Amino acid sequence: MSDTIDLTGNGGVVKTIVRHAKANANAPTDDLPLVDVHYEGTLAESGEVFDSTREDNTVFSFELGKGSVIQAWEIAVKTMKVGEVAKITCKPEYAYGSAGSPPDIPPDATLIFEVELVACKPRKGSSLGSVSEERARLEELKRQREATAALKEEEKKKRDEAKAAAAARIQAKLESKKGGKGKNKAK
Repeated sequence: MSDTIDLTGNGGVVKTIVRHAKANANAPTDDLPLVDVHYEGTLAESGEVFDSTREDNTVFSFELGKGSVIQAWEIAVKTMKVGEVAKITCKPEYAYGSAGSPPDIPPDATLIFEVELVACKPRKGSSLGSVSEERARLEELKRQREATAALKEEEKKKRDEAKAAAAARIQAKLESKKGGKGKNKAK
């Protein structure tokens, strides 16, 4: 039994899970945007294989969110977990569109890819630890800024209250002096 999900809501990218990943498997994230996949691409109309990494047992690597692959892959691969195998059906507008990709992919072709997510990794030059540490550092700075702003706001409120109290005392003294002078003049 397989799970089929319309990822775009319009049938443009449909993912059918062929093999589920383990429950605790990693998925692509902002911290793990580099992915390695095995895949085989076929033309939906003829079933003809136009590309595959399986023949030479290589992996195809790319970074999600950079526009280096067709839109259908950007949409579908980010929903996968390491070890998962999925059949991804891509309508032309999410693949190569009216131009196709000659000579292998004709114009307006619906494509079917069987994709296995082999790995997801941090960007080159960063480790998951350094990315997580940087995120934690930025969160801590944000908390400190918010606490400082709240403290400043509280101090300002106290100063304003003190000014208002002082003004009220001065006003009361002026009123009492005014009232006292008025009584003396009446006599």
